[in-house]
Amino acid sequence: MNRPASFEYVRRSLRAVAVFVVSLLGVAASSGAAGTCHLKAYELAVTMSGSRPLVHAKINGTDALFIADSGAFYSSLTTAAARRFNLSLEPLGPNFTVQGVGGSSQAWVTRVKTFTLLNADIQRVEFLVLPNDLGEGTVGVLGQNIFRIEGDVEYDLANGMIRLIRTDGCRKTDLAYWAAADNKMVSVMDIEYASASRPHTVGVAYLNGAKISVMFDTGASSSVLSLDAAKHAGITPTSPDVTPAGYSYGIGRHVHESFIGRFATFRIGDNEEIKNARLRFADLPLDVDMLIGADFFLSHRIYVATSQGKLYLTYNGGPVFDLRHEGSAAPTATADQHASAAPPDTVAGTTPPTESQDPGRPPATNGAQSEEPKSAAAFARRGNASASRHDYQHAIADLTRACQQEPTNPEFLRERGMAYLENRQADLALKDFESAIALRPEDPDARLARASLRLSRNAPAADVAADLEVADRVLPKQHPARLTMGGMFAAIGDFSTSVSQYDQWIDSHDSNDIAMGEALNGRCLTRALWGRELQQALSDCNSALKLSKRDPGFLDSRGLVYLRLEQYEKAIADYDAALAQDQRIAWSLYGRGIARLRKGQTAQGESDMAAAQAIDGNITEHAKQYGIQP
Repeated sequence: MNRPASFEYVRRSLRAVAVFVVSLLGVAASSGAAGTCHLKAYELAVTMSGSRPLVHAKINGTDALFIADSGAFYSSLTTAAARRFNLSLEPLGPNFTVQGVGGSSQAWVTRVKTFTLLNADIQRVEFLVLPNDLGEGTVGVLGQNIFRIEGDVEYDLANGMIRLIRTDGCRKTDLAYWAAADNKMVSVMDIEYASASRPHTVGVAYLNGAKISVMFDTGASSSVLSLDAAKHAGITPTSPDVTPAGYSYGIGRHVHESFIGRFATFRIGDNEEIKNARLRFADLPLDVDMLIGADFFLSHRIYVATSQGKLYLTYNGGPVFDLRHEGSAAPTATADQHASAAPPDTVAGTTPPTESQDPGRPPATNGAQSEEPKSAAAFARRGNASASRHDYQHAIADLTRACQQEPTNPEFLRERGMAYLENRQADLALKDFESAIALRPEDPDARLARASLRLSRNAPAADVAADLEVADRVLPKQHPARLTMGGMFAAIGDFSTSVSQYDQWIDSHDSNDIAMGEALNGRCLTRALWGRELQQALSDCNSALKLSKRDPGFLDSRGLVYLRLEQYEKAIADYDAALAQDQRIAWSLYGRGIARLRKGQTAQGESDMAAAQAIDGNITEHAKQYGIQP
């Protein structure tokens, strides 16, 4: 979510973009209503990657992947992307700030000579430039200055599509044109008037019967309430049945712990109410009480009728909100992958709208099934959307249809491989990755997927290295995969190449990037495991801890550096601080045990090492591989 401080750039870009809109060949969309209402839609294909809606465009003729972010007031690029495309940056006025859930951020502006979207070239398009790397290989976000280009916009993420819609004579028409064919009940709500200074989609919902303001934000991976809104509904972080749910972050450096609580009712629109709802909440600096995120968009088809001041939505089925633990905002990049992703929480208490059933078992339906895709790409987009909702049965079925229609398309094979992998069918996943690589040997995504799978199966280091070396050769130095590759090279014992991966990412990113602490810690830990360049390692860990003073993973890494430097008191102090936050960090227990043994504290040292081995039975063997032993 961005909050503007200046709009001259918005106005200029809108004038430029308007030229290309009138030249497009639109795809007619039936309104399903009698009379003179006509809709003309421009279809923007969307591929879901996890909970992120991704859109392909081109910057000066080169493919560029963007996040479709309806919560962004204006489209933006990252500073790393600006460097990659050799774009010059211009400073904005001293009073210009960009605000998000992570706080405020410095911003610049750049001009792209030719920006290609929907097969149309737009000349001299302006973008904001912001520090944070967005992951997934994305270069920036497409915001409301694009989505409101025609006036109305339809979000059909379950079918992999956003439609920019021009209306004519539709002021009094029900614009949920698909609902009758799909036998869907429509819920309608009023939304605020959209202007250049406040283009967001904002309306009113009801939490436990009380009004709350909500913003529809595809850039938010999951829906989240503000802490104040939760408190007003009687729920706080210390309430019964409230559980920690990871961290939320966005623009800026700040991260915010989130929680999941149970609320009696959540009502949105005139026909949809979720009883006994479990919702995420966090202490976020929001202008509204709740962000309606990509999880809600995937479970609904949504038409934002700016032309009417209304929003239409229909329910697709399945879980409404994503209640998975979101983990650390900047996870520690360890060579041994100490932590694994937590499984999704159950959605007990999320009663599907307009349906009565066991609240713990919502139906796993797949979007608008009455409208079958007409191409392999459309099957693939719908399949990826299903995978985003953890509906792997439908995901694999649709991706298989895509592979059957275009058997030589390596992307469909890789995407199906990822769905198989998420569905714990690793052998089938590996087969698809290998087929994708045979078709496109230089595909870095398929190479990284196979390398990760091989590493998890303790494949020979040479096999893992072969895939990583291809990715290293073809990926730009700014690519976020460099951080993952740094950990993977360290895991196979190639420490110098691991350090090189972190070097490339760190040198090409702004020091204020939210992932900078992760990157510095990863390079510190690699050097600590290597047992070389320890003073540089210590400098990296110190810098990482300045960015996140109490991160237990960062303290664990610096503890190992001090252990290598034989500064045992400092090592024990860092391990103590890490374990004070998480008593089950096996490496901190093991490292502290070694430090205590070397100081002659035999009983305490042996106790720590026994506790570490109880958590991770292989830790002694793993530590020995790095020469870390009493």
